[in-house]
Amino acid sequence: MEMMRARNRIHLQPGLLLIAVLLFPQCPSLAQSGNQDSPSAENQALSAVSIQVHAAQPTGSYTPIWNYFGADEPNYLYAPNGKKLLGELAALSPVPVYFRPHNLFTTGDGEGSLKWGSTNVYTEKPDGTPVYDFKITDQIFDALVQSHIRPLIEIGFMPEALSTHPEPYRHTFPKGDIFTGWTYPPKDEAKWAKLVAAYTAHLRDRYGSQTATWLWEVWNEPDIGYWHGTPAEYDRLYDLTAAAIRQQLPTAKIGGPEATGVSDHSEPFLRQFLDHCAHGVNAATGATGAPLDFISYHPKGSPKFVDGHVVIGIFT
Repeated sequence: MEMMRARNRIHLQPGLLLIAVLLFPQCPSLAQSGNQDSPSAENQALSAVSIQVHAAQPTGSYTPIWNYFGADEPNYLYAPNGKKLLGELAALSPVPVYFRPHNLFTTGDGEGSLKWGSTNVYTEKPDGTPVYDFKITDQIFDALVQSHIRPLIEIGFMPEALSTHPEPYRHTFPKGDIFTGWTYPPKDEAKWAKLVAAYTAHLRDRYGSQTATWLWEVWNEPDIGYWHGTPAEYDRLYDLTAAAIRQQLPTAKIGGPEATGVSDHSEPFLRQFLDHCAHGVNAATGATGAPLDFISYHPKGSPKFVDGHVVIGIFT
């Protein structure tokens, strides 16, 4: 989408789905190069393409191509309505459904609110001795497993006692900045790695062989405010986290970086991460590269309601 802007207008009519795609080509590099294939001013003009889908004429059964869900607020999963929703999500698909909650390492008492959740898995005694507490996360994973949903375990965010910039820590969405102390790198990488290893071992021991089917991911959208470190610091976090997980689960499927997409902003971050996984020096092992079983990013559009129509746009 670097070369164009696209807006998809979806018009719903009885038995007919009409999609009008408006394309705005933007190719300044070609226009300036003198290439004979450069788009003319006429070709730069707005063009429209209409696609008609006859929804009343079935051609076969629908097979879902993805079955992944997620939420910022993990503490609602074990509430009555959360469990009800998980059961409904599991029933939607004939193949396993995955759920990815944020805030599995965030410090707090488990109170839920918009774009917030906490588990208090890690605190420290006054002398700096780590304290692990997995009671709240046990409720989260029990709810997922009981609903026959496989966890996509997002390792994040930074516990308050490990954050390099802990204050302020809890945000007050929608007031002020939500990217507070939980978005920073660890001030003690060894303690972080030991926390991840202990957490992985606990899940393995509690849930047994089924953990072999779960997915593991390091952080969320580190190309924006979710990560107040450099790309290189994220790469280090990935190496340390992946090594700690594999220490306890050697066959664990690990991936990332769950960037915000593939765009002018996020693509450089994604590319440097992939290059690190292929050719970089691993911060945990000293070897070349890092394990990467899947590459994740968010393909987000921008739905709006314009002139009586739903407009789904992808803008760069």
